[in-house]
Amino acid sequence: MPITIHIYYSGPAGNARRFAQEMLDSGTVSAIRQEAGNLRYEYYSPLEDPDTLLLIDSWADQQALDRHHASPMMETIAQLREKYQLTMEVERFVSDEGGIPASDRAFLV
Repeated sequence: MPITIHIYYSGPAGNARRFAQEMLDSGTVSAIRQEAGNLRYEYYSPLEDPDTLLLIDSWADQQALDRHHASPMMETIAQLREKYQLTMEVERFVSDEGGIPASDRAFLV
């Protein structure tokens, strides 16, 4: 069952964006995207909060997420979070295997 994690990174004076840029430039994001079971790893910027970034991080199942959490990349991420003085808020979602209910489909046209 796919799992999606939303991580809101916040930090002073644009540090969240600098963190994400270093994650991209260092190849860490590319390496994570190549891990078995990774479905999505993308950063987004809320229009109303320039000091926060949203990471949408999706995995095929809990085992794939556990392998990622045990990987050396987690130490890199932790070091960069500390370097850029970031705080995090995390939301976790499990995919609805039943799909979008018919009662909701009318709103998605």
